[in-house]
Amino acid sequence: MKKFRYSMESILNIKIKLEDQAKLAYTAARNRLTIEEEKLVKLENMKSSYEEEQRRQSKSRLNIMKIKQLSEAIEIMKMKIKQQTVVVKAAQQALEVARIRLNDAMIERKTQEKLKEKAWQEYMMEANAEEQKEIDEHNSYIYNSSLLYEEDR
Repeated sequence: MKKFRYSMESILNIKIKLEDQAKLAYTAARNRLTIEEEKLVKLENMKSSYEEEQRRQSKSRLNIMKIKQLSEAIEIMKMKIKQQTVVVKAAQQALEVARIRLNDAMIERKTQEKLKEKAWQEYMMEANAEEQKEIDEHNSYIYNSSLLYEEDR
């Protein structure tokens, strides 16, 4: 009996490698998004601390220079937060693109695996049919041999 050989095995291997690359790209995009979100949280925390400091300064003895510096720091933080929000949105979009590519790669790999499984099933059906044919031929030979033997008696 001949050995099973999937003719598109190389394509399946390529699809598996593409899926692995897509997984790595997705992981990198996810990590990048996490880093950018953490930066945004730090900026928001800094802004909150400046606002809190400004409130304390305005309740205590008036130090106009310090209050002005805190106001400027808060405005700078607002601007940095807006910029970081844009960066976070870009990272979210990159993550979504990576997710879509990963999903497509997984679908293509699964399709190839299903085709391989179908080819395996066809191979097994052919092998079983061939084996059944050999068994039928063997039984036919034995039956015909027994008829010849009985005629010779």
